[in-house]
Amino acid sequence: MSWMALGMLILTLLSWLSAPARCRMTSLTSLLRSLAMRLGLKLIRNAVSETARFCGCDKDVCRDIVIAVDEACQNVIRHAYGGSPNGEIGLEIIRRSDALVFLLRDFAESIDVSSVKPRDLDDIKPGGLGTHFMREVMDDVQFMPPPAAGGNLLRMIKKLPKGPDNET
Repeated sequence: MSWMALGMLILTLLSWLSAPARCRMTSLTSLLRSLAMRLGLKLIRNAVSETARFCGCDKDVCRDIVIAVDEACQNVIRHAYGGSPNGEIGLEIIRRSDALVFLLRDFAESIDVSSVKPRDLDDIKPGGLGTHFMREVMDDVQFMPPPAAGGNLLRMIKKLPKGPDNET
């Protein structure tokens, strides 16, 4: 992700936050694109954390959302791109009145989604728990049909806590 893209995200968030509460209840969309490498993931984690915090999630929920999105991004880097830093990750964050929707896209070869399964929790060994954690933290996790231009699209939804700006 370029610094310009990060600046645009910040401006989007600031303009949304300065809007009256009734406007904020409908939607906010942020789009990030980053190279599939650690520096890009740091920017994605920060954007996800700030968005979740601005939408009323407490510190623990923000942390869990960040970890779930980061796990998904790590899986893209490790499995879709085979660790190559040449891949690209797109993340769209949509704030609905009752939830945050995270659309994570890669531009690698489309995968067989039936092969993406969490490891058996009784199988004690390092790694392999990312998909399990994503499903535990998020309220819905689904691979969407591959985009027409190729790649893979993962949708994760986290319901927002009820509060003064979110009465649904």
